[in-house]
Amino acid sequence: MSQLISNQPLSKLHIFSTKGVQMRTFHITWLTFFVCFFGWFGLAPLMPAIRADLGLTKPQVGNTIIAAVSATIFARLIIGKLCDSWGPRKTYTALLLIGALPVMLVGLAHDYTTFLLFRLAIGVIGASFVITQFHTSTMFAPNIKGTANAVAGGWGNLGGGITQLAMPLIMATIVGFGFVKADAWRLAMVVPGVLMLIMAFVYWKYTKDTPAGNYDEINRTAVSKSEVSFWKACSDVRVWALALAYACCFGMEITFDGVAALYFFDNFKMEETEAGFWAMLFGFMNIFARAVGGIVADKVGQKYGMRGKGILLASMLLLEGLGILLFAQAGNLTMAVVSMLGFAMFLKMANGGTYAIVPFVNPKAVGVISGVVGAGGNVGGMLMGFLFKSQSITYGQAFMYIGGLVATVGLLLFLVNFGKTITIEQPEAELQAV
Repeated sequence: MSQLISNQPLSKLHIFSTKGVQMRTFHITWLTFFVCFFGWFGLAPLMPAIRADLGLTKPQVGNTIIAAVSATIFARLIIGKLCDSWGPRKTYTALLLIGALPVMLVGLAHDYTTFLLFRLAIGVIGASFVITQFHTSTMFAPNIKGTANAVAGGWGNLGGGITQLAMPLIMATIVGFGFVKADAWRLAMVVPGVLMLIMAFVYWKYTKDTPAGNYDEINRTAVSKSEVSFWKACSDVRVWALALAYACCFGMEITFDGVAALYFFDNFKMEETEAGFWAMLFGFMNIFARAVGGIVADKVGQKYGMRGKGILLASMLLLEGLGILLFAQAGNLTMAVVSMLGFAMFLKMANGGTYAIVPFVNPKAVGVISGVVGAGGNVGGMLMGFLFKSQSITYGQAFMYIGGLVATVGLLLFLVNFGKTITIEQPEAELQAV
């Protein structure tokens, strides 16, 4: 356990330990991402009440779903670069402080336009994922990066599931105190905003940028000279292949987070809390599924290299697409839930598999590449959102189209060779030399 108190990246994930800056940062960063999901998607399970309160049409609801993920595209590109220059500690703290404002103030919206603008501003919080993955990558050695990234990302994404049930319960509790639903959903959103402010303090006080210390405390001159420009990092076809893969797995995840409660509410005629429960099961799979993807990818990588990781990712996407096609044709609640859990397993494993490859594409530009791939996920979510706002396409048909597309991308990914040999963790080596 002595490695826990060193200034080296860890080669083992001591999951139940909080000793040392590495494990302390690991637990704080996934918990912060978990809380960010409450702010980012806290409105999704409240949409039946919001739709009734603001009189939103189906296209307008679709636009709010698109807004929730579109702002994140640009935010992730910027945040990835800031992680390389500012450091993850400052970047996360600033994002939490800024992002908490629209979350707590969205209750001031009283028509479609103002609600849409607030939803757009809240979307910036989705960039938190890039910081979590970047920060975890700096704390762990190459042999365990995929597992550490997948566990941190999965447990953080778990917030997207828990919020589906928690926010309707918070709203119901507020209604129990005598408030009407039109006021209760507004007051409910103050809760995740306050939690974000608390995590901003925790992140600033108890984490470090690297195992060796914060960027301000160490000599990063050597590292800065070796950093790769944004455009050079993005000239690698593997970056765009990973962005496309992430558009199909994480893009589908955030799309489903946005529409699941409404889908169950409308299709199976149930209350907000019940619809939220079934939607929660999808997100709850993150407690293990994404981690399984990262663990398997690390094992495959040790035996078959990066090429093996790429084939694994392609396989997961193909199976995810087939699972979505089954879900789209589910005729009853039981079949819908079973097929949902099936495609959720492969989707979240693909999430973990993607970020088991990202840190190795070009270790001198982990922040930039994490941002581009992460943004790819949101581009996928945004484009999928257009299907759910169409008056002429049902939610079931939208899932059919998405399932076919994801399966096709999975097949195409078999053609990509991720096996280029750029595996030296140069920036970390230089930091440790300092």
